[in-house]
Amino acid sequence: MHLGGLVARNKRTVPDKEAIIYQDKRYTWAEVDDRVNTIANALIKGGIKQGDKIAMWMFNSDLFVIAFYGIVKAGAVAVPVNFRLAPPEAEYIFDNCDAVGLICDDIFEPAVKEMKSRLDKIKRFFSAGAGKFDGFDSIEEIMASGDSSDPGIEVDEYAESEIIYTSGTTGRPKGAVLLHHNQIVLTTTVCSLYALNPDDRILHVAPLFHSAELNLYLNPGTYMGVTHVIMRDFIPNQILATIQKEKITQFFGAPVMYLALMQVPNFDEYDLSSVRFFGYGAAPMAAESVKQAINKFKTTNFFCLCGLTEGGPGGIALYPKDQIRKAGAGGKYIVNMETKLVDEKGNKITEPGVVGELVIKGETTMREYYKNPQATAETIRDGWVHSGDLGMMDDEGYITLVDRKKDMIITGGENVYSKEVEDALFEHPKISMAVVIGVPHAVWGETVMAVVTLAPDQELTLAELREFLKTRLADYKIPRLMEIVQALPVNVSGKVMKYQLREQFKDRASTMQN
Repeated sequence: MHLGGLVARNKRTVPDKEAIIYQDKRYTWAEVDDRVNTIANALIKGGIKQGDKIAMWMFNSDLFVIAFYGIVKAGAVAVPVNFRLAPPEAEYIFDNCDAVGLICDDIFEPAVKEMKSRLDKIKRFFSAGAGKFDGFDSIEEIMASGDSSDPGIEVDEYAESEIIYTSGTTGRPKGAVLLHHNQIVLTTTVCSLYALNPDDRILHVAPLFHSAELNLYLNPGTYMGVTHVIMRDFIPNQILATIQKEKITQFFGAPVMYLALMQVPNFDEYDLSSVRFFGYGAAPMAAESVKQAINKFKTTNFFCLCGLTEGGPGGIALYPKDQIRKAGAGGKYIVNMETKLVDEKGNKITEPGVVGELVIKGETTMREYYKNPQATAETIRDGWVHSGDLGMMDDEGYITLVDRKKDMIITGGENVYSKEVEDALFEHPKISMAVVIGVPHAVWGETVMAVVTLAPDQELTLAELREFLKTRLADYKIPRLMEIVQALPVNVSGKVMKYQLREQFKDRASTMQN
């Protein structure tokens, strides 16, 4: 079995079932497979061979899904690229992945045209949209008049299917190489995890270039023959309206998305009762935010999906039954995956309350970082993928992530884990969003700084915040600096880019009275 074969199977088994809804367009599975075939055949006719890399610089759309499955059905490797990247950042990925083809939305045509002379490896350019551009083949025209017969390519299950580039919060993004086998195993795992069935209707708002939405929702949904409802942009009130109109049953979002949805003024007027499960992940969700979501959405049917791109994505999960009593935790092991916490020497941590690095092993994990043997060797050791995430296990075996290894703060010789402090900050009624960083300090090495956004029409002083935290945290963990901002810098995955804040506020402690 391979990813492209899932679409063909749906055409054979449920040809007339609604497959994709995007804006005013609706497709059956037979129509989707025909269009997927036109893309696959166009690629093959254009000289694309099995194993060739095709980059996709596209927003969420019907064409993203059709192009993705066309690429993998042709035996090529799909390389989805973050649509928020600046042109030089996208160009780096096009070059690094050795792409020989590029499919881009019309909006990116000027940028691609400018860099085209430098992209000497790319032989075919495709535009996804109504526009017609010199040197670009139109995906719309290919679908309208191309060969819709099955390309008949035998794709090996252990061939490469995707290269997903990490979000690059600590440097240049790295390409995680995933195989069809990784994704088929992950797909069956996910279907059992949150009980996907053919009657489900999945709303795709989180970016499809990201491994979570692509591999935890799109591919499993296609495997089950569900209906995919796709939205291009994250507009909170439109999302709620779409859930109500299309009777969505499965939804996934980063924590920041849920916070935005809960702030829609007339939230309670929308009927969200069709949703069987709400998934959240891509970044930790504070315990207080989980409780707020449960109260606002009037359900405990939430899943925390805590993993990493390099795992497929895979990692640990917190089930609905545990959302209240274990709020803020990442969860426990998932079927088909092994996880554990290890110390600096790689020894398994079995004692509750001891911090260690989360490592993952299983058939869903990446084969390697593309063309980066050093990073691969540093990350995959003895078959275990080292996440770089620090976690702590409780006496029931539930793991809570406390920090990234690179984000841990050491102040006066004491370790401070940012998530513990952030969870306490989220309990303050005036705080909407919060992140904790370490900034250089001449005496303590680092000192703890809180960067927060406030609820509407609220004011907050550092003295007031420190007083609030006195009964919640040890003194050395309480922020000695605070900055109130209008918004936190987040990447498209919803992760706060702490390195930007550390750079912005690196000199703040030097002005503090010691």
